[in-house]
Parts: sequence; C-alpha cells; structure tokens
Amino acid sequence: MKRKMKIGNKIFDIGSRTYVMGILNVTPDSFSDGGKFNSLDKAVYHAGEMIKNGVDIIDVGGESTRPNCTPIDKNEEIDRVMPIIEILKREFDIPISIDTYKSKVAECSIKAGADMINDVWGFKRDSNMVKIAAKYETPCCIMHNRNNNEYKNLIQDVLYDLRESIDIAINNGVKKENIIIDPGIGFAKNYKQNLEVMNKLESLTELGYPVLLGTSRKSMIGNALNLPVSERVEGTLATTAIGILKGCDFIRVHDVLENKRACLISDAIVRGR
Repeated sequence: MKRKMKIGNKIFDIGSRTYVMGILNVTPDSFSDGGKFNSLDKAVYHAGEMIKNGVDIIDVGGESTRPNCTPIDKNEEIDRVMPIIEILKREFDIPISIDTYKSKVAECSIKAGADMINDVWGFKRDSNMVKIAAKYETPCCIMHNRNNNEYKNLIQDVLYDLRESIDIAINNGVKKENIIIDPGIGFAKNYKQNLEVMNKLESLTELGYPVLLGTSRKSMIGNALNLPVSERVEGTLATTAIGILKGCDFIRVHDVLENKRACLISDAIVRGR
C-alpha cells in the first residue's frame, strides 16, 4: 500500500517505512508503566527521550485499558491529559494522538492540540466519537474490540467487526484517508487467539487501510515467554519484526529506541530501505 497521510503537520508516506508511535501513559494504574509519567515534568522528559530515540507520534493516554481496570470519569481523564497535550505541543514539534474512547475527552484533547484519535472501541462505545473525528477531520485509529472472545471464525470475524467500524466512520463523514486500523492484540482475545491474529496479520491489509500493531509488553508475550512485564522487550521486538513482514505500517510501543532499531533493519529487508 502506497499513500500519503497527514497527521498534524507531518506527512506520513505509508508503505515506504514503518512509523513508531510511542506510548505516554499519564495514569497511576496502567499495566506496564502506571504512575511513572503522571506528572508534567516526568511526562515532558519522557516525551523528549522518545523524540531523541526516533518516535514519529506520541500517544497520550489518561485511562488504563488493561483487563479488569476500573473506568474513570471523563472529567478526570480530561484533567489528566489536557495539561500534558498542551505542554507537549508547546515544547515539541511532534504529532500527538489521544488514546481514548470518550468523545468529550477526544474533543477537549483536539482543542488542546491533539492531532489524532486512537479509539480502542473502534467508534462502537461512544456514538459521538465518530462525529468528533468527522467534525475536526482528525485522523483516527480504529481498533478491533468486542464484549467477548467468542468467535465462529476468528480472522473473518475480526475483519467483519473492523468493517463495521469502518462503515460507521465513512457513513458519518470520516475521510478514508484519515483511517488506520488496529487488530486489537490483547483485547477480546485469549492467548491462542492473539497468536493466531499475529500469524494472520496480512489479512488486515485486504481492508485497504494502514495497519497499526500494538503488542508492547502485553500478556501474549508474557505468557509465551513466562516473563514479567519488565522483561518483555525482546518479545515485543519479535512481534514488531513479524508485524512489519506481514504489512503493518505503524507500531505502538513503550520502548522506542529498541523498536526503532528493529524497524530499521526490518524495513531494510522487507521494504528495501
């Protein structure tokens, strides 16, 4: 797939190389880095380090989406993310994504400077979210998710669910060139299902949109290697390389430097860079 995509004031040349989305969780309870960056000084420093290490987008999240987490009020989420987004836009020239499924959080974040919406419910949880994406002509990542992991045919069902989300987007005025899709590793899938989706990632490319892969430090890796969150870098790097081989255009990660290097060698082999 070859196309140009504008996120913020940056042009992303889809198909030419793999782009790195760095995770900046300003939460006390995220599964991997909860509490590490939920102050302005720490968040800004970490963002600066990610930029030095070659990140292309910074994804700011104010609510943990780990399994069995306690949802927070939209106003609390806004209070967490807005100051971070505002200061990042002042300090750095980098596209900012807001990781939320709440339309009010998304709109306030866009007004604060966010350039992209990353919705883990693919426009299916908050019916107003798609209207915000269309209103502001904001690029959006539509992730696969559902309320259970009961599938008749896993890959076909995932594709069907994603088509539903894409139809919601297009029918409500979101431009095709503003859509990225995400298979939702770790969401509504058990260990074996996550592995199967990873093995069939190339199936997502038939939908005709750039694919974002988010596996960083997730339980799939921990279960495969029997390792805690703090020791899953190498496993993440393996999934990054496999994702690129199977057509992914973006990777969403905690460890930017290591994954950037994995992208460079993978792109050299797969894309001839």
